Amino acid sequence: MTCKDLLSEFIAAYPAQPATAYWRAIEIGALIRHGLPQGLGLDLGCGDGILTRILLSHTGSRKLVGIDPDPLEAGAARKFSFYDRVHVTQGDAIPEEEKSFDFILSNSVLEHIPQLDSTLCEASRVLKRCGQFLFTVPGPRFRENLAGPLSPGVSRETYLKTLDQRLAHLNYLDHEGWREVLSRHGLQLDNALGYLDRDQTCRWETLSRMTGGLFYSIFGGLKQPIEIQRTLGMRDFLNRAKLPDFLATAMARAVSFGVPVGDNDSLWLAPESASCLLLVGHKP
Repeated sequence: MTCKDLLSEFIAAYPAQPATAYWRAIEIGALIRHGLPQGLGLDLGCGDGILTRILLSHTGSRKLVGIDPDPLEAGAARKFSFYDRVHVTQGDAIPEEEKSFDFILSNSVLEHIPQLDSTLCEASRVLKRCGQFLFTVPGPRFRENLAGPLSPGVSRETYLKTLDQRLAHLNYLDHEGWREVLSRHGLQLDNALGYLDRDQTCRWETLSRMTGGLFYSIFGGLKQPIEIQRTLGMRDFLNRAKLPDFLATAMARAVSFGVPVGDNDSLWLAPESASCLLLVGHKP
């Protein structure tokens, strides 16, 4: 399985979100390449479960417990049989017993969380001794790798601030920063692996300008992307429909033309140059 194949899968699942599909194909490719632990897992910030379904279709099934603060997303996730249960809750109040989980998976979630310390404290509480965690997050290089504003009257700082507001990005720690904050809660970082290079970041940015960024501007920056998708009926469509494979393949070719998602199928990037990090560790 290559990232190229994954892109077609994500385009089929998220036809109205080509930028997200492009990013997720590279990201989930990184998780597949690394592999998932065995046992019972906590999907911290499970969303609608579609991404996790695609991931498990390539790593082998796992039994999971999902948590998400959005009741509509959690409700959509409950249709998947790999979830034993799905809780509507924040990450700092997980309604599970201490030392319940063999591993924790959190995909592109921790960058959004203001209560980062309390969430990691809860993650440590519910993780078994020697249990593993895998967290994917954008790092500081993400902002540096972006092309920046197209309008000459907009400063780069203003552009990045608006983008962070749209994406709800709050945390951009480097791997040493993550090591420090994780250690405060009894979690040990074993490795930080980089993915999403500069060219791929700029391709995501271009796609995003034409889709999510455009809609965000039309709505005056007053609604988050998921709220816009629901207003336009796109979220319900995504949870009910799937783009035919031949259309998804054609769209994937167009989306990745000149900047294929599969350039780093067998290579990890240095954390210092990568836009995103896969943080891998355990609870001693």
